[in-house]
Amino acid sequence: MSFLKYTPYVYLILAAFFIYDAIEKWNVADATPVLSLLMAGLGIFMFFFRRRFAKKMQDRNGKS
Repeated sequence: MSFLKYTPYVYLILAAFFIYDAIEKWNVADATPVLSLLMAGLGIFMFFFRRRFAKKMQDRNGKS
């Protein structure tokens, strides 16, 4: 399951996409960039959460 150590970076890629989407929507009158910014924030949060959780699991498995 070595692919699991790369999955947090998918969240960063998605966050970058949503930040780009929010910037594109910023000057459009009918579009609202708030949802894109919230999704980008969620992606950044999930990156740090998954990375921290994986480190905890690695430390836990290493001590046993």
